[in-house]
Amino acid sequence: MAEIPRKDRAAIKSDIALSRDRMARELSGLRYELDIPRKLKNSFRDQTAIWIGALAVVGLLIAIAPARKKKVYVRAKDNSQENGKGLLEAGALVGVLKFAATLLRPALMKFVTSKITGYSRTRSQAPR
Repeated sequence: MAEIPRKDRAAIKSDIALSRDRMARELSGLRYELDIPRKLKNSFRDQTAIWIGALAVVGLLIAIAPARKKKVYVRAKDNSQENGKGLLEAGALVGVLKFAATLLRPALMKFVTSKITGYSRTRSQAPR
């Protein structure tokens, strides 16, 4: 293999060093240009009123914009007499349960209080 003269080696080394320096400067410039958070901070600091106004307008548009309405399709039953029957049964059941709860409430309260007092007596008599 042929040997490269010393003069050419020095030129190649200097070219490599120059390209490394240029690459480092290019990467530094690229990092500076892609630093978006810094750019936003500087922009907000320099143009605060415009930013606040734009955010207020966007917030207002979001608040005023109508919500998307979901379409609900309901199939009507063939027999219209049965439509109110289930509702009537549910109402009657709720009424009966409410009446039963009113009648059973004193007995239930007496049972719960007796259990609680019995529990507190056994706890107070337990050896410590």
